Amino acid sequence: MNGRQLARTTTGRGGFPGLRAGLKGAAVVAAGLLALTACGGGDGGSDASAKGEKSGDKAAAATRTVKHDAGTAEKVPAQPKRIVSVSVTMTGHLLALDAPVIASQATPPSVITDKQGFFTQWSEAAARNSVKVAYQGFEPDVEKVLALKPDLIVGASSGAENAEKFYDKLSVVAPTLLYRHDDVSWQDLTARLGKDLGLEKRAAEVVAAHDKRVGEVKAAITVPKQSAALVRDNQSAMTVFTPESAQGRLLTSLGFTVLEPPAGKGETQGGRSDFAEFSQEKVADTAKDSSLLFVSHTPEEITAATARPVWKDLPAVKDKRVYDLGLDTFRLDYYSAGNLIDKIEKAFG
Repeated sequence: MNGRQLARTTTGRGGFPGLRAGLKGAAVVAAGLLALTACGGGDGGSDASAKGEKSGDKAAAATRTVKHDAGTAEKVPAQPKRIVSVSVTMTGHLLALDAPVIASQATPPSVITDKQGFFTQWSEAAARNSVKVAYQGFEPDVEKVLALKPDLIVGASSGAENAEKFYDKLSVVAPTLLYRHDDVSWQDLTARLGKDLGLEKRAAEVVAAHDKRVGEVKAAITVPKQSAALVRDNQSAMTVFTPESAQGRLLTSLGFTVLEPPAGKGETQGGRSDFAEFSQEKVADTAKDSSLLFVSHTPEEITAATARPVWKDLPAVKDKRVYDLGLDTFRLDYYSAGNLIDKIEKAFG
């Protein structure tokens, strides 16, 4: 994360193995109910409505009912204190909102993560807020989540860390909210999270800061007259991001014309519509004179891709209109979107 990116952030709260074989359903339910009691779930209610105890010396914690992409969750704390993220993708959105994330799912360490498996674009924010690793892998470890005593669990209903099939087990531990993050802009997802978590003001501030930065960079760069092909090399095939993808929308907001994918139906993952995979030859033929903007690659990988016979004679390669958008641009959140903007400013400023 560069100096400008740090200046944009604020301090404050910000195939894998299956579930543990020894975890019995009855134990999960009993322990989960105890955890709910300890964390003060409060009475149920409608959106943004609060109910107090009719007896006792102090009011119960305010709660709300929230509709999300895997169902409807009741007794969601109006002001959660201990959020566990079961989606490494969603964690970045939560940290940008200064949400009280105490722990997060992590992935196996790689070139896009720190040593503990947190994405590099927000790993410094996680460290500042003492976010722990809840577990490593894409299948939720319910026992470890339970031990963290969350009052709210937030996860994904799309992508590799889709937790829908674990929703019932997680919901016993604490109210659980799952969101799709593929067919929606990070700004829209941020606004939705802000509404559901009682952080509307912070969500508006985050999006406004991003929009201001977009306006500044758009005024300072010279966009090529050619369209921009947003691609990701898979060696045997090529992924093309649509103009409606998060990456496509950001490039469009900066003044670029994003190339439409090749005609016909490409191979998609998990029903996603923000990108599709096509043959190398079909993408190269569609790209024609477009500039090539590579999503989530090392410079060495981009060099190897454009050296192939199908790519090396394209005008973009010959004219050196091939651009690296950064390793962290496959999943856009506030942090990685800011890094992408920095890349565009440097390349076209």
